Amino acid sequence: MRAYPGTNLVSALFVLSALFATDGVVAGQPRGDRPAVITPGSYAPVTDQRLISAIHDDANWMSYGKDYSDTRYSRLDQINDESVSKLGLAWSQDINSQYANEATPLVIDGVMYAALPRNVVWALDAKTGRRLWEFTPELDLTYGRVACCGLITRGLAAWGDNIYIATIDGQLIAVNRRSGEKVWSVQTAEMKDGYTITAAPRVVKGMIIVGNGGAEYRARGYVTAYDAESGKQIWRFYTVPGNPADGYDSEAMKMAATTWTGEWWKHGGGGNVWDNMAYDPELDLLYLGVGNGGPNNAKIRSPGGGDNLFLASIVALKPDDGTYVWHFQQTPAETWDYTATQQMSLVDLEIDGKLRKTIIQAPKNGFFYVIDRETGEFISANNYAPVNWATHIDQTTGRPVETPWARWYDSDEPVFITPGVQGAHDWQSMSYSQATGLAYIPTMHYGIPQLAVTPEETDRQVYTSGFDHLLLKIPDDAQTVEAVRKEHRGELVAWDPIRQQAAWSVDYDHPWNGGLLSTAGNLVFQGTSNAEFVAYAADSGKRLWSFPTQSSTVAAPITYSVGDEQYVAIMTGWGGAFSNALGGTIPAKGKPRAGQLLVFKLGGTASATVFPDPVPAQFPAPEPVGSDESVAEGEKHYYTYCVVCHGEGAVAGPNFPDLRHSPFIHSQASFDAVVLDGALANKGMSSFKDKLSVGETEALRSFLIHRANTPTAKDDLSSRGERK
Repeated sequence: MRAYPGTNLVSALFVLSALFATDGVVAGQPRGDRPAVITPGSYAPVTDQRLISAIHDDANWMSYGKDYSDTRYSRLDQINDESVSKLGLAWSQDINSQYANEATPLVIDGVMYAALPRNVVWALDAKTGRRLWEFTPELDLTYGRVACCGLITRGLAAWGDNIYIATIDGQLIAVNRRSGEKVWSVQTAEMKDGYTITAAPRVVKGMIIVGNGGAEYRARGYVTAYDAESGKQIWRFYTVPGNPADGYDSEAMKMAATTWTGEWWKHGGGGNVWDNMAYDPELDLLYLGVGNGGPNNAKIRSPGGGDNLFLASIVALKPDDGTYVWHFQQTPAETWDYTATQQMSLVDLEIDGKLRKTIIQAPKNGFFYVIDRETGEFISANNYAPVNWATHIDQTTGRPVETPWARWYDSDEPVFITPGVQGAHDWQSMSYSQATGLAYIPTMHYGIPQLAVTPEETDRQVYTSGFDHLLLKIPDDAQTVEAVRKEHRGELVAWDPIRQQAAWSVDYDHPWNGGLLSTAGNLVFQGTSNAEFVAYAADSGKRLWSFPTQSSTVAAPITYSVGDEQYVAIMTGWGGAFSNALGGTIPAKGKPRAGQLLVFKLGGTASATVFPDPVPAQFPAPEPVGSDESVAEGEKHYYTYCVVCHGEGAVAGPNFPDLRHSPFIHSQASFDAVVLDGALANKGMSSFKDKLSVGETEALRSFLIHRANTPTAKDDLSSRGERK
């Protein structure tokens, strides 16, 4: 951990700004009347006024980022840097799922609403953990094949008397808060071209607003607004243009089309708003964080060049009708999977003696941005993590100054790009503290080789694995594997958005860690890949408290109060894109145990279920089958179709079966029943009959049997095994 000068001055300035803010509203927060006192369990409707006033509502956590500013900061301070040592478990619930728990629970009037894998929703007494109801939607689990990160969800929305969840297979469902019964549902994403939804919906002015994912699978990005009461569609905004011959969906798309060339619409284009949105009720502007291009190779997607709007951009809309207002593009002609879908926080900052309404964001590309949220004007940017694709951001234009080797598709050799496709910061939420004036970022340090493939290969691969240009295959020698493991690490960075520099940081030995929560108690909470839930001093980074979570954690914590007690809650359970693809080769210290919902309070004395260490699968390796040529062909199929879920080198991450030790590889008939006939479709393993023939599955099986019989340096059998 290292400290930086200037932190005390920054803290003092923000404390003073809080003291002099009108009605006690700290700069950067939506204004509104203080909420009325609500009796726990009263199920009072969630209204515009309650959401606008959520900054004053210390008891509740009513939306994904707590309030419209999306800072994940709470004014609660009963649990603080002096009392946190007395923090103990108040209650817990076991979550028996093979997938990651990535969601942020909501707490409204003493009831907690938690979203689980497969889009299951729980309602629980927020004080005791008593289960009130459970809602299990009907899902088409075959879409697990194009869900990059498993059958997961990141959260819920609330409006009126309902809770809303968007499902992996493209549904938007309204569920009654009191009974858990479905009120209505609508199909918001067409279940073709790889559309999926993992993000929490957003609520603005009585509308539920939903984006989607799928840029790797021919998808064209858009967001849709629905009436919260009826589910009727109100408007839809596309983020990249379609075929000009069909006409333009809006004037914004007509303008954006001038920045594309070729026949991009045949590839979909990408630009999916697969996670973050934010809203400023004072300016009445909705902000979209737009994703990567599809395919990633910009030369295939737009062969004549161009910036390819609105890829990797922040776009501001009028929420009433989805009318375009302004945009700022962070990564023109995006080609590295550098999405701008990461969390946007709305804060007011004093810059050069002037109070500016800003958006702050730490997107995948490694640079921390401060943007004027009224106009989209660029204010400043600096890298918060190591980058080698650009030397800096031009402080006049806001455009990156790329390095000569950044455009990997112009090289005949692999180009090592930092950050890699998961970015310097992925979906795990940062937090911004009003007390310290610092943003806390779950940062990743890693890179990955990238190499262009032919358009024919892209057509085959990009719509199946999503990794059309990535060389995930790591050489098997021990020295190389160890070097890769050492190079990949994580960091909690406390970032000063005005000075554009770090105030302090904490190093982790694995890059894939949880989201953040900061509080007025001078605390920052984070779950880690080392299977700990940790509290740090927000002003200094001093480690103050920790709790063993058994499983590694990627979700972000929340805090709330019931009566006169403050609680802190987090969902544990590791997984997601990085850990699925690379979690076996680059393992975390935490074992792949089932996740839990853990809730803490001062003086808590409850005990959580203790899970035993995973037991490695006992199936012996079958005798090798097939020729060397068949194994090589099977390896190609594996890296085309299987690696995203089942891991680099067939070394499984935490959420999917280790195919080297699967009973299904012992028989070609059993293997084909799963891979071709969809025998495990109800578990999320859908058929690949449209991609693989019987002969190709024989080659794939021969490769997996070869891997079972050929241990390598990248194998980590100690962390594999059956989930208990």
